[in-house]
Amino acid sequence: MPNDTLGRPLKDLRISVTDRCNFRCTYCMPLNEYSWIERGELLTYEEILRLAGLFVRLGVEKIRVTGGEPLVRRKLDVLIRGLASLEGIQDLSLTTNGALLAEQAEALRAAGLKRINLSLDTLDAAKFRRITQRGELSEVLKGLEAAERCGFDPIKINAVIERGVNEDEIVPLAEFARAHGLTLRYIEFMDVGNANQWRMEKVVGKKEILATLAARFPLREAHRADTSSPAVNYEFADGGGAFGVIASVTEPFCRDCDRARLTADGKLVACLVAQQGHDLKSLLRAGASDRELMEVIAGLWRQRADRYSEERLVALQSPSGYEPQRHAKMEMIVLGG
Repeated sequence: MPNDTLGRPLKDLRISVTDRCNFRCTYCMPLNEYSWIERGELLTYEEILRLAGLFVRLGVEKIRVTGGEPLVRRKLDVLIRGLASLEGIQDLSLTTNGALLAEQAEALRAAGLKRINLSLDTLDAAKFRRITQRGELSEVLKGLEAAERCGFDPIKINAVIERGVNEDEIVPLAEFARAHGLTLRYIEFMDVGNANQWRMEKVVGKKEILATLAARFPLREAHRADTSSPAVNYEFADGGGAFGVIASVTEPFCRDCDRARLTADGKLVACLVAQQGHDLKSLLRAGASDRELMEVIAGLWRQRADRYSEERLVALQSPSGYEPQRHAKMEMIVLGG
């Protein structure tokens, strides 16, 4: 298992299967014009499975399938079945906006997918439409119901909290998650990419989220499931379940990050806020052997020194401040979650 320059192992792989999405969420993909990846440049499922197998041989234990919206790619259950069969994978999950989940949940579950992360930032239909710019809340809720019927466990709800947009949803979302036995994860609004017009003033920090919840529910901290987990976990002390907070802005966790990302067009990305990725697809299609590919992957990981969120926090606290537009970054729609 290769370690990077800060001693962080490679254990978690996020695989994007497409950059296309049926939503245009304001914090992720607000662009009216975007140069989509040509279909011939997307990794095939066979290529994804080969690379995923190599990552597993290098020590990866967890795989999450992402997009764009992964469910817009046809026959995704075929890929899931292949990933689920990889020996050594301890956790296989999917991140989705849920709009197409009702029609695919059963096939995904049968293929070997055990858990789902579903993005849900509001329970208000009109606000949902404003945030997603084209989505319908009712379709997402149908998808969630289908996932529950199919026995996915756990089902995690991801909610990005942005000031002036949905900070008033903190308690309603908690009440919804408690009523349905779901694990809710609040996510601080991050400056991933350059299109979402991020400013620190729009961030609702972890302390404020917890204070809002504590005014309504008794809470107790449960810490992280493991040191590399992005979420700090909490429990409702009245037995109402648990939730997490991903505070990558106000409490960065770069030092324990063991996640790599594989983009839909075959680039290895070492950080969620990276400027660029490293092309594996060209090597793959040029006939590189498994050993050659593994050497490249391991070599790139050993050079990794990314700790962007820590550096951003230092800049935010400095007299000169932090100017996000001066830092060119890959857009979330390319990276996946």
